[in-house]
Amino acid sequence: MPEISSITQMPGILAGHATNTEAGTGCTVIICPAGATGAVDVRGGAPATRETDLLRPEETVQELHAVVLSGGSAFGLAASTGVAEELERRDIGFDVGVAKVPIVSGACLFDLMCGRADVRPDAPMGIAAVRDAFDHAGEPLARGNVGAGTGCTVGKVAGPARAMKAGLGEAVRQVGDLVVGAVVAVNAVGNVVDPDTGSFVAGTLDAEDTRVISFEEALAEATSAMPLRTNTTISCVVTNARLDKAQATKVAQMSADAYAHAIRPTHTTNDGDSIFVMATGEVQAEVDVVGVLATAALERAIVDAARHAEGAYGLKAARDL
Repeated sequence: MPEISSITQMPGILAGHATNTEAGTGCTVIICPAGATGAVDVRGGAPATRETDLLRPEETVQELHAVVLSGGSAFGLAASTGVAEELERRDIGFDVGVAKVPIVSGACLFDLMCGRADVRPDAPMGIAAVRDAFDHAGEPLARGNVGAGTGCTVGKVAGPARAMKAGLGEAVRQVGDLVVGAVVAVNAVGNVVDPDTGSFVAGTLDAEDTRVISFEEALAEATSAMPLRTNTTISCVVTNARLDKAQATKVAQMSADAYAHAIRPTHTTNDGDSIFVMATGEVQAEVDVVGVLATAALERAIVDAARHAEGAYGLKAARDL
């Protein structure tokens, strides 16, 4: 297989965005029209999710057609309705005899403090994201302040004024014909850390806005409690490995290590951290191998999200330091 740098170059996978820069919000959709084996792992204490129960290994639905990563907090779940409607129009879904029902799972993050709090991803925005995916099939996925990454921020322990802009990132790992990619919208209460160097990429700024400080330093300077339920890192791992639902679930669980490696702290009661997996089934592979590659891809995607972000809404980004 030729070298792949974006999940949109994987056979049978499309991805697109809908972005409202003025409102500071958006959504990102990852689509497998033929249906993929799906799974999810939810570690955060305040998730906003759709259709996660049916991804459990013991449930009977075996195919997942799309994953939606959205801003807008719980309001953003409406974007998934638009995704389902547009996929049905394109004859994509689970055939129940009288109709085709697209199986669409999703998760939302809190971005209401950026732009406008009264504008959130809705059904028309979900439709727009699907159309963007089909219109730009095969093109590299845009990163940074786009889609679900539009209103993402990190490092909010010492208050929103000392937070930094983050965004949407992507990374792919490949060994022979086996491909594992990750797309992530990083909106964490903690700092983004480069696992390779241990250095901070983005997070809580010091009082002079010149460097990122540690969680411990930020906590000592905080004037109030940690912000409640205003965070969440949501992601989707896509692979061409042949997995059943139990194996895909294990990959999702292993992938959660990437959050711990690249975000400090993570999985708090104030985060809704969630990871979806979509496996298209073309390549035979060991579950542990897929899980290790997924973790590596997601680590790099998290760092990529911080490095591709641009300063906005009064906040600096990593490129500004």
